[in-house]
Amino acid sequence: MALTSRLTLTGPDTTDPEDYLSSSLGTIFPDDVTTQHGDADHGLLYTSPHLPKPLQFSLAKITEEKDRHLFSHYLWNSSLMLAELIEAGTLGLEIPWSGLGGDITDFNVSGMSTIELGAGTALPSIMGGLLGAKRVVVTDYPAPEVLKTLKENVMNGVRKENSPPDHGEGGKRIRLEEVVVEGHGWGELDTPLARDNKHKFDRVFVADCLWMGWQHGNLRRSVGWFLKEGEDENARAWVVGGFHTGREEMRGFFEEEALGGEGLEVERLWERDCDGEEREWVWDRGVEDVRVRKRWLAVGVLRRIRKEAGSNGKGE
Repeated sequence: MALTSRLTLTGPDTTDPEDYLSSSLGTIFPDDVTTQHGDADHGLLYTSPHLPKPLQFSLAKITEEKDRHLFSHYLWNSSLMLAELIEAGTLGLEIPWSGLGGDITDFNVSGMSTIELGAGTALPSIMGGLLGAKRVVVTDYPAPEVLKTLKENVMNGVRKENSPPDHGEGGKRIRLEEVVVEGHGWGELDTPLARDNKHKFDRVFVADCLWMGWQHGNLRRSVGWFLKEGEDENARAWVVGGFHTGREEMRGFFEEEALGGEGLEVERLWERDCDGEEREWVWDRGVEDVRVRKRWLAVGVLRRIRKEAGSNGKGE
């Protein structure tokens, strides 16, 4: 099933010719795929066969031009894919899976603490909260309208009535102890949120935040700050990014030396398209047709750098 098939646009009808053209692109160009979904006038309905009812999402009405350039007032395919992986991994579902990403159950969030950076609509966090994460922290750039809508979506989504039954234990799967929505600018670590949550999370979610190459350093800094360290070798950051702005723009986030500066390394990195087809990650594929390119997303699993046996951490 196509990645975008769970989405339905809600809100008023429009007679804008531009909207008609946009909605028919998939018919005119069968290989074309929409990468961003919704707008300020039209919300989204996300329907999963594994949730008891659809999830309703509103999109922020951005008034400041500087906030508009962040594009956080859309739902992106990277969020759809990460939510799908969390759902499949936690519920033990069978989905198209080549094994390039390890075992799908590695995406199980039961009993874990999670934080999402640049959350947008926070679909992955909401999915995690409904499926048994114990603590969910959702962050995005501290623009008032973005945070207002984000809080509404999270609080309306993470509810017991939206959680599927836990057939193994009885009752609902939702096990939340805390849900928090706050502003966080990447790399800004001298804030109450950052100071109180250094190395506190089992999982860090990053979905479609790689298109701003100039922010890669700040984003890596935040991932390294919030991800657990020390003896806990199970902490992971899940990073999904689209190629819609070009491979050259987003790939630098995964540079080994830059990640190493934050104590991170790539455990797995591969590519997955909107129909579930998977292939090896390639740093450079040459000239890529834009309609083909934007069907694909990079999926990365980051972890703390592992010390070799006998190492004292100083290379001795």
